[in-house]
Order: sequence, then structure tokens, then C-alpha cells
Amino acid sequence: MYILGVSFFYHDSAVALLKDGDLIAAAEEERFSRKKHDSGFPKLAIEFCLRQAGITASDLDYIVFYEKPLVKFERILMTAMGAFPKSWQAFGEAMVAWFDQKLWIKSLLAEQVGAPAEKILFTEHHLSHAASALYCSPYEEAAILTVDGVGEWTTTTMGRGQASWTDGSRNEITLLSEQRFPHSIGLLYSAFTAFLGFQVNEGEYKVMGMAPYGQPRYMDKVYQVINLQADGSFWLDMDYLSYHYSSTQSYNGKFVKLFGEPRVPESDFFTADTHPDINPNDPLVKQNQYYADVAASIQKVTEDTLIKMANHLHQQTGLKKLCMAGGVALNSVANGRLLRETPFEELYIQPAAGDSGGALGAALYAYHILLKQPRKFVMQDAYWGQGYTENEIKAFLDSRSIAYEYVGDDSRLFEQLAAELQAGKVIGWFQGRFEWGPRALGNRSIMADPRRADMKGIVNEKIKFREPFRPFAPAVLEDRTAEFFDCANPDRHYPPRYMLMVFDVHPDKQTVIPATTHQGGTARIQTVRREWNPRYYDLIKAFGDKTGVPVLLNTSFNLRGEPIVSSPANAYNTFSKSGIDILVLDHFVIRK
Repeated sequence: MYILGVSFFYHDSAVALLKDGDLIAAAEEERFSRKKHDSGFPKLAIEFCLRQAGITASDLDYIVFYEKPLVKFERILMTAMGAFPKSWQAFGEAMVAWFDQKLWIKSLLAEQVGAPAEKILFTEHHLSHAASALYCSPYEEAAILTVDGVGEWTTTTMGRGQASWTDGSRNEITLLSEQRFPHSIGLLYSAFTAFLGFQVNEGEYKVMGMAPYGQPRYMDKVYQVINLQADGSFWLDMDYLSYHYSSTQSYNGKFVKLFGEPRVPESDFFTADTHPDINPNDPLVKQNQYYADVAASIQKVTEDTLIKMANHLHQQTGLKKLCMAGGVALNSVANGRLLRETPFEELYIQPAAGDSGGALGAALYAYHILLKQPRKFVMQDAYWGQGYTENEIKAFLDSRSIAYEYVGDDSRLFEQLAAELQAGKVIGWFQGRFEWGPRALGNRSIMADPRRADMKGIVNEKIKFREPFRPFAPAVLEDRTAEFFDCANPDRHYPPRYMLMVFDVHPDKQTVIPATTHQGGTARIQTVRREWNPRYYDLIKAFGDKTGVPVLLNTSFNLRGEPIVSSPANAYNTFSKSGIDILVLDHFVIRK
């Protein structure tokens, strides 16, 4: 049985394909279209998934869309009428989009995929999120927390789920409580994202990266906007916000009166912490410090909200395992606190926690809940995208007359690369199938020596062309993790393998790996086990054998504003336009 899950028309369009309950392929459309956060119909991703499985659309048993468009349309109509006349412009824009395409999802899928309408199903947005985490986890029973901007009406759910390996009739997801639009911790965080000069639905992780350079001095002001209860429920004072009636502005003049003038987008960010030699009394330094303090404040409020939710959910369910999805589940700092500060002992987070993961969740929901099929699959890694053979790589290089060295012996290749890394070279690393979700996890990565304090600036400014405060992740051998990070029993935890959790760096190791130690002495780690990715593991090990530090700086293989590379051509283009010293395409090595 083949089930295709799809999500599109909002942001991060994506497709996932199941065969008898096993995942065959999953990819975001942006990886093929090269349009970051592509929200269009995922034609190229659908073609890839079918090609990967060796089937055609006629072989599909079901196509499942990740939410219910008519219910979402009802929310937009009701909200627009409630906010009229402020909403007139956004309402007009929404009606054009909805009557043009968004209301006709079933007919569009039938036409574009070539499948009969009776094969097309719909799930609810947050049930798709819930299924994407529960049915990819190793757990048979778990509490479930989904938190994002908004689905149809829902913005947050708390519940529990059954995921049987033997009796599919026992499979169920029960939602115990929910928050509804316009009250959304995800949309509140996005409002602060816009205030701090970043793009909504793209720059939230930049706010998280800015927060460590500030102190949460303005939580009292944030709590004038959000009223948080002990059980994690909340309501927002919508007098400060405008996302419910505007498509272009998420906060209003009252918000500006409370928090001051917003940060100018794309302006330089520097504080006494980012530039220790700068005059701390410089007015621009003080202004940037204020923005860092605001970022720290909304970050802390978000963390505290999630912790209250998780504590209440544990009281309701008594369960020790928690599954999470929704865009807010990508907040790796909050995730670290959830594991440390709540009674939950194990935590599984869908690697593609945002809307893209809804495509996978929709397919899993249909297979396990609607069709009552037992479990067959655990998502042990994230390598579900397109791969390229050596013949394809060679054909590309030869077609462009690109000089290369072919090193077929991995041990010799890794010895060479470890020496190059030790000498300060930056490597673009391309192998296997590309990753599912927003993180580069060793198949489409830029890697460098984490022991060099200057490497953070080199990679940010000369290679990624992005803000200098942005942090990098340390990729560490799983069996050596506890030597460097406050992460006991890393083999039990799934989020670190997906770079979804922040841990403290041991004080005596912070100066050993300064390029991947964040402000405040933490790191968003990626643990690597050989069975998940042998070549990636062996490269890190070769560097560790040479230096005594089994850690590499890992960041996504892309330039600022572009999706992570997919093909050899994408990789070579990024290599050519950046300060990357060496490009490794499987066993082909290209040097500048």
C-alpha cells in the first residue's frame, strides 16, 4: 500500500511517501525549486518521491492533505468579519488566494498528480503534527504536545497517543485540550521576530540566536501581552497585535509604544559581548543590547510557557515519554529545558517539526488511525531526500570541465580531510540522500575545526554571508558526547541526533571548542552514531584521532537566503560563490 502525504500553500511545501507503513522518501519542495520556504504546489517533490519508490501516480492508494482547507477558510472569514474594517485589505487578498487555488485542493491534487478524487483524504493540521511525532517515535504510548502558529483554528494541543506494533485497532490520538486562534505562542514569537528585524516564518531561529547576548529584563512587558496560567494555558491581549487582521504587520502602534521602535531589518547587530573591544557606551551598542534583551525576554517567556504546558500534560497523563511537533518544537533551547525541568524522562521531536512535517504526519495518520494498521517504522535518521550516484557526480564534473581528485579509499580520504580541517580549511561535504527537515545532519554540511575561536567569524562572514552572532552546532561522536557536554546517556535521546536540543558545554571544554560554544556556554549538539551515517562518523573520528577532539563544526551547506543544496550542481555553485576551501562530492575532491 502506497500513501502520499502532502502539505502546501502556506510555507515549506513538502511530500512524504509510505509503503506499507515504512517511509520511502520525504522532501521539501524548496530543495528542488531552489526557492527558500517554497509554499507552492510540490510538483517536483512529488515526482522525486514517486521516482524514488519506482512507481507512478496510478500505484498510489491514498493521497492525504495535512489539514482541512474549508475549516481554515471558515477561520479566515470569521476573523476578518470580527476585525472589520481593519481587516478589509487582508480579507481581499485572502479571498483572491482562496478562490483562485486554496479552496480547490482536492481537484488540484487530482489534476496535478493524476489520481481519482476518491483517493484523496484530509486530516486536521494538529493531528498531522501529532501523528508525525508519535508514529516516528519508538514509543508505544506517549503524551503529545503540538505548538505552532495556527492550523485551522488550533494553535496548541495537549494529548496522548497509542502506537501499537501488533494491534492496529489500538492506535489512537486523543487530544485533551487545545488553544485556539488568535491566541498563539507561535504567532506571538513571530511578532517579536518581526519587531527584531527578521522575516516571519524564517527568522525565528535568529531570535533564539540573539537571545543569549541579552538578559530577560523585559519579561514584565511581555506579560502585558500574554497572560499565562499555571497549567500552560494563556490568552493574548490582541490590542497589541495585528496579525489577526493584517497580512503584512504582526504588531501595531500600541506594541511599539510598549517596546519602543523596532530594529531596522538587515542592520548590523553588535554588543559588548559580540565585540569585546567596542565602547559599551556607544548609543548603537546600547540600542542593540536592548534588542538582545527583548529577544532574551520573549525566549524565556516561551520556554516557561512550554514547561508549564509539559508539567500540566504530565499531571494529566502520568506518562514518562513526550512527543512534540509544530514549528515551536524547533526551539532547541526550550527543548533542553523540557528534558531537564519536567518529569518527562524521554522526548521525541519530529525532525521536520513545522508545516513540512505535516505531510509525513498526514500519511501516518491515515495509515495508523484511519486504516488501523500496526506500527512498522521508527525514524532513526533524517536521510530521506534525493541521492546521486558516483556516475551522476562524475558526469556533472566532466560536463563543466571541473578538475577533481577521486579518492576511493575512505580511510585515506578522511585522513586527508582531517589534516585539512586541522590546518584551518573549511569543507563543503556532500554525500548520500539529503536530509528531511531544516537541519544539515552530515549529508549536506559545511564543516570546520571547532577548536579555532576565529572559525565562527570566518564561516559566518566569508562563507555563509550572514549575521556574525549566529551560532554553529558541534557534531560529536555519540559515544564521546558526555566528555564535552552535559548530556548523560545520549544513546537514549533522539532530539540531539537531529540537532534539536541545547546542552551545557562542560566548563573545561568551552575553550577547547570555542567556535561551537554559544554565548553562555551552551551548544546545540548533533550526536552521531556510526550505524546512522558511517562516513560522517568516520570523518569526525579521523579528526578526533588526530586532534583529541572528536567534534566538528557543522552548519548547513547553503548561502544566506538559499535552501540547503540538493544536487552536485547546487553544491558546486555554493562552493564557487563562497569561501569554502574544499568541496567533497562523495569521493570526488575539488580544491580551490
